[in-house]
Amino acid sequence: MQQSHKFQIGQTVEFQPGGSYLATARGHYVVVRQLPTEGAGYQYRVKSVTDGHERIVRENQLD
Repeated sequence: MQQSHKFQIGQTVEFQPGGSYLATARGHYVVVRQLPTEGAGYQYRVKSVTDGHERIVRENQLD
């Protein structure tokens, strides 16, 4: 059975980073692009609702 991305393009998600990310990176983002799996699961390009900053995040960092 093939897994698929949990989140869809255009969906608003909450980014909850761990480790070395700044607490200011937390917050609501819109999924801009679904990226292929990279070892530990799917990745996404997301854009901050607050300041428009884009970043690449792992699926397990999103709710």
